[in-house]
Amino acid sequence: MRHTLTPGDQTLHGHFSPDVPPVLTIDPGDTVTYRTLDCWWSAGPYPGGQNRDRPRAPQYQPDHGHALIGPVAVRGARAGQTLEVRIDAIVPGAWGTTVAGGWPSVFNERYGVDKDGVVLAWELDPVAMIGRDQHGRSVALRPFMGVLGMPPAEPGRHSTVPPRRWGGNLDCKDLTAGSTLLLPIPVDGGLFSVGDGHAAQGDGEVGGTAIECPMDEVTLTFDVRDDFPVTGPVARTADSWLTLGVGATLDEATFMALDSMLTLMQRLHGIERAEAVALASVAVDVRVTQIVNQTVGAHAVLRDGALR
Repeated sequence: MRHTLTPGDQTLHGHFSPDVPPVLTIDPGDTVTYRTLDCWWSAGPYPGGQNRDRPRAPQYQPDHGHALIGPVAVRGARAGQTLEVRIDAIVPGAWGTTVAGGWPSVFNERYGVDKDGVVLAWELDPVAMIGRDQHGRSVALRPFMGVLGMPPAEPGRHSTVPPRRWGGNLDCKDLTAGSTLLLPIPVDGGLFSVGDGHAAQGDGEVGGTAIECPMDEVTLTFDVRDDFPVTGPVARTADSWLTLGVGATLDEATFMALDSMLTLMQRLHGIERAEAVALASVAVDVRVTQIVNQTVGAHAVLRDGALR
């Protein structure tokens, strides 16, 4: 079964919460196609100037975080199971924005740009997969969704900014079309939401934003797994296994990612823990996912053929 969700009064929200009722309930194996706003709830391109001058969707409220679509409940999904999210297609809109500097943050202060900022306004070509800013500079597009996840089990509203074990603002640039994301389910039904489209981003997202853009199409297929338990985000890409970690420091995030990778290697190759550590030291790469979302992220990568 195929379903469609578009931005509107019923589907848009700016927090994670287990108390928000689902806007759609689907069966395992169903596919949902979304249209999403950019992270700032923009109603159109933003060429720069004061942030208050940004045109925004009417559903925006000052206390909102990222513009999310959902939540979607998966019938029969139970807390403790694994939600499988297959990313079938991601098609960016015609414009995007990158903002850097101009606000107080730990990273902006270190860069020396907390007082002075810049806005890059991008024209996006989703056919040629090229983005060009107002100065004529171009980058290759590699679109993905920054936020893919479910709420914590604790009642109340939870910020969309920090990533969590159940997903959220992961900002992992490898979660492109063709990838599959596996997440531990925190609440019955899952209550999955998506948003924060990125047309392109480097590892780290070092300036705090990517090319933030609306998405004309995000197509996801959902399933529930009992045979693949995970304690944090795990992804299968076209050529690799990824395990993602989040934490207050890069050390914490890295060791969470590695703990998941070692468990995965034990499962895939039938080896003991110490042997997995030894082989990971030879075959696994550790990368910084992002350093700008209050809770930082790292991911471990095991490429196909690196370990036979």
